[in-house]
Amino acid sequence: MKEFLKVLGRFIPPYKRHLGASIGFNILHSIFGGIAMLFMIPILDVLFQTTKEVHSMVAWDLSKDALQNNLYYYVTLIKQQYGVAVVMPFVGMLMLITTFFKVGFAYLASHQMIGIRNGVVRDIRKQIFDKLMALPLAFYSDERKGDVMSRATGDVVEVEVSIMSSIDMMFKNPIQIIIYVGFMMVISVPLTLFVFVMLPIAGWIIGRTGKTLKQKSRLTQSKMGDLLGIIEESLGGLRIIKAFNAEGTMKNRFSKEIEAYRQHMNRLQRRYVLAHPLSEFLGTVVMVVLVWFGVYLITGTGAELKGSAFIAYIGIFYQIINPAKSFTTAFFNIQKGLAAMERIDKILLADNKILEQDGARHIDSFQNAIEYKNVSFGYNEYQVLKNISLTIPKGKMVALVGQSGSGKTTFVDLLPRFHDIQEGSISIDGIDIRDLKVHDLRGLMGNVNQEAILFNDTFFNNIAFGAGKASQQEVEQAAIVANAHDFIMATEEGYQSYVGDRGGKLSGGQRQRISIARAVLKNPDILILDEATSALDTESEQMVQEALENLMSSRTSIVIAHRLSTIRNADLICVFSEGEIVEQGTHDELVKKGGAYSKLHELQVR
Repeated sequence: MKEFLKVLGRFIPPYKRHLGASIGFNILHSIFGGIAMLFMIPILDVLFQTTKEVHSMVAWDLSKDALQNNLYYYVTLIKQQYGVAVVMPFVGMLMLITTFFKVGFAYLASHQMIGIRNGVVRDIRKQIFDKLMALPLAFYSDERKGDVMSRATGDVVEVEVSIMSSIDMMFKNPIQIIIYVGFMMVISVPLTLFVFVMLPIAGWIIGRTGKTLKQKSRLTQSKMGDLLGIIEESLGGLRIIKAFNAEGTMKNRFSKEIEAYRQHMNRLQRRYVLAHPLSEFLGTVVMVVLVWFGVYLITGTGAELKGSAFIAYIGIFYQIINPAKSFTTAFFNIQKGLAAMERIDKILLADNKILEQDGARHIDSFQNAIEYKNVSFGYNEYQVLKNISLTIPKGKMVALVGQSGSGKTTFVDLLPRFHDIQEGSISIDGIDIRDLKVHDLRGLMGNVNQEAILFNDTFFNNIAFGAGKASQQEVEQAAIVANAHDFIMATEEGYQSYVGDRGGKLSGGQRQRISIARAVLKNPDILILDEATSALDTESEQMVQEALENLMSSRTSIVIAHRLSTIRNADLICVFSEGEIVEQGTHDELVKKGGAYSKLHELQVR
């Protein structure tokens, strides 16, 4: 329960006014429910002709004696003037009026809680997505994408179904139970004390039954993350799966996981469905024992409890049964929901190391140079970059070459702070990038990656992505520069045509040219190209390369390339090997030197 209250403490405060209104309505609902049951007493007395005749009123107040005396006074008056047959409708009308207020306040209380429940779920979803967008790339390298998706989708649904749907019960049922117990105390103190002995025993049994539910639920939700991971991997690698006739392998892998998930769900749901029958059986046990003790109080020597009052007492106690059963169901639901919330918190409470310092500086332009000074970086214990120093003057084109895994991509990823360096410093115009606003820093840069990343949207929106409000003319001009305009216009709806999931309706070269057009439109001070022309055919490569060279002529460019023909005109070429820069110079200088670059060049010109 402490964990549940912590969850509410995190998400309920914005809705405390609605919560207060709901609690108030629930109090009124319970009060009128108890009063409605009390009106059964005079009805039963009249029915069994045991009504006490009262011929004088007393002053009205909230005491039991005053209310009972004056109610029986009117019953006596009506009975004497109109007969017993009229007393029943009179008392029945009072009962109908109180019942109307009871159900009316119940509706108003639930009306308030609906807004709270849906609002909290919206807030959780928004916080998860905001955090996913804020977390550094390193977080995702340590997490399975399927499990992250499971937490952001299935676990949120579980919280919505389990915890949020239980809020109403948690704030309504205790109020009902407390108020109804108050009415029961008014009728009979000994009988109510007896109930206090029985209910904790039943509650203890139910609590023991649900103790392991949270752990089982957490394990089941983790299994769902495994399933989503396999599905995501299979869809992403479908071409390879089919090419290697590995459909059977993936089917077997998925079958094993889905069978494990089925077994966990069986154990979880069998424990969960035990809640209702167990609470109903224990409630019946309490009711049977209560009736036995009530009969003893009615028929015993010097008994003060009347039969009509006992029946009304049973009626009020019956009003407690449903809240108590719902309270039990809510307890089981909360255990499941808390397990889901723990998994969600692995995202919400994840440490975001890419943070802005207090007083981070604003920057809107690049003036002089980028400087890497004694920079080292590694993933866990694997050192990717080792004590690298490099100065990149404004307006210069710097090319990075070397074998795969030599650290080239990591080198450029450190500049926009996709990762933070572990040793040394990177500065722009003499200012450490960690002292700059992250949004401003990345605003200086445009990226074209080796894998063209497109969204399931139109050509227009993919090119204008991140560029604010771009006009049709600006988007078309960028597409022309990237040699993409012609094939876009050849589609049915031109720039308003959809590219499909991850650009699936386009060829590899077309996807790359849309990605290049996006960078062209942004018109950045610093351009980062990671094998930008690798997916283009020869003719398109020549056209795009010429456009990129024109674009880079007035910009600082960092180009990662395996095809050395695309970087012959670079101002500086840096050769990476095992996380170090082993050679620097122009194309001609490095070829003459006869080192690592020369060997790469010879391999490509053969």
